[in-house]
Amino acid sequence: MNDTDLVHDRTLLKATGRPDQLSPLVRRLIAPNPSPFTFTGTCSYILGRGRVAIVDPGPESPEHLAAMLAAIEGETLDTILVTHTHRDHSPGAAALKAATGARIIGCAPHVEIKGAPSGRLDASHDMDYAPDLVMQDGDVHDGGGFTLEAIHTPGHASNHLCFAIREDNSVLCGDHVMSWSTTIVSPPDGVMREYMASLEKLGQRNEAVFYPGHGAAIPEPRRYMRALAHHRRMREQAILREIGKDPLAIPALVERIYQGLDERLKKAAALSVLAHMEDLVARKLINADGPATLEAVYHTV
Repeated sequence: MNDTDLVHDRTLLKATGRPDQLSPLVRRLIAPNPSPFTFTGTCSYILGRGRVAIVDPGPESPEHLAAMLAAIEGETLDTILVTHTHRDHSPGAAALKAATGARIIGCAPHVEIKGAPSGRLDASHDMDYAPDLVMQDGDVHDGGGFTLEAIHTPGHASNHLCFAIREDNSVLCGDHVMSWSTTIVSPPDGVMREYMASLEKLGQRNEAVFYPGHGAAIPEPRRYMRALAHHRRMREQAILREIGKDPLAIPALVERIYQGLDERLKKAAALSVLAHMEDLVARKLINADGPATLEAVYHTV
């Protein structure tokens, strides 16, 4: 699987300030925060009619806040749900709560890992996120006209939740499964072993469609997740093959494996390779000349 297999035309999937009706229960409103990491912008989802919920209200953006409020004019927002605390997903919750009085529920706040050897990109997390209720794996939210089940899916982020919509036979999958690119797994909060286990967990479900945090809806999600898992295994084999030729540090591996990659994405690629390295070292398939870091030199056992 290539990283671009499910990229959709940006002109057909972009922030317009108006919601798209995806099903009788689900509307999608794209935030105006396009970037190499967010595709055309963060997808906020409006669930239900009359009494509604919004999932992932996106970044701190007065423009997106106004669009969300306009989209639910005449309706009552009583719940804001958040899949994880990356800054393109959760900061908008506070302003939306202030404007509507809705409560915030969903993932737990981000917790810093002190002394993590590979460093931490806490700047990517919303440290001000303050939910009224933290949902655990298997918890159920009754939205009136719909029912949500929380599914804990660590890997991309340790606090990541997906939400299954029972009446819609669908899953809001946040950033754990995206339709336009493979998911970044950035240590130490991102863990490859956990990411793969969460993919398998989602792959055992039977919902007909997944709604991702970025990009278009994913039909046949079980087939797509098998392709994602295969892609990760092929990336692992490519790493082992290159290290088998020469002991290498991660920057050199990125240059060999991700040929032609946009320069803006090389840091993210290096962090995903680091996640693979941590996993391979733990499985005793490779060694490092010290802790698994971006600067370490890796070699086969």
